[in-house]
Amino acid sequence: MNKNTFTKINLTKGEVNVYDFGELKLHAYKTNDLIDDEVFIVEKNLKAVVIESPCFFDNNSELEKYIADNGMNVQGMLLAYHMAGAGFLPNVKKYATKNADEYGHSGGGKGLIDNFTNAFGDIFDNSIHTITDYIEEGTITIGGIKLNITQTQEAYDIEIPEINAVYTHMLGHDCHSIVAGMGHADAIINQLNTYLEKGYTLILTSHYTPEDLKDVKTKIAYLDNLKAIAGKCGNAQEFKEEVQRQYPQYSGENYLDMTAGFFFA
Repeated sequence: MNKNTFTKINLTKGEVNVYDFGELKLHAYKTNDLIDDEVFIVEKNLKAVVIESPCFFDNNSELEKYIADNGMNVQGMLLAYHMAGAGFLPNVKKYATKNADEYGHSGGGKGLIDNFTNAFGDIFDNSIHTITDYIEEGTITIGGIKLNITQTQEAYDIEIPEINAVYTHMLGHDCHSIVAGMGHADAIINQLNTYLEKGYTLILTSHYTPEDLKDVKTKIAYLDNLKAIAGKCGNAQEFKEEVQRQYPQYSGENYLDMTAGFFFA
């Protein structure tokens, strides 16, 4: 399926793009929040699995209403890189690997939650989801939907074989990402190359609308160039200015700031 083949549903704040694969549907919720979150609902016979959680109170209520209005029975929520927003669907089972749980409660994910709390105040739901069911790498089935779990350094990625799709934290072919130095850039490139080898139809990420393999190739080229730029620059500011010069249309300048800090710690 083409990444642009969907039905768009406008909500009060966000929007949902519905990809219809027949028996299975993918609801991609674009929150339009201050950190461009994306939440995914995989639905089969009105049973649903939610991937990640919104984390602003108005998005929590908006997405809950959308789920109820469409008669979906949520069987579980997979929480990987975004643990905030525990006010969302509080009574649903929450699935995560142990390293993802640690990342969200005491690791880098918790640090981001603290930063967002300071930046956004009372509109941000900084309560952290409590994991009810720990999962491990391999295949799990929730609500009749088969999912393949691959553990990553921070959390885990999710393959949805029925629709030939994979969920990971970030891609964004025309926006900056958080790249924690040369080694991390190489790790991301290796991961993206596996997506090319497997030939996924859609790549889902928590900060961008669904993308495809052309976007993966664009991101690999960007990361290779990021490494080259870093090798020629002497400090974070010089690095940031050169990246901005070469990619003037890219969004996510806050992520570029973080990347510059990692490359020139």
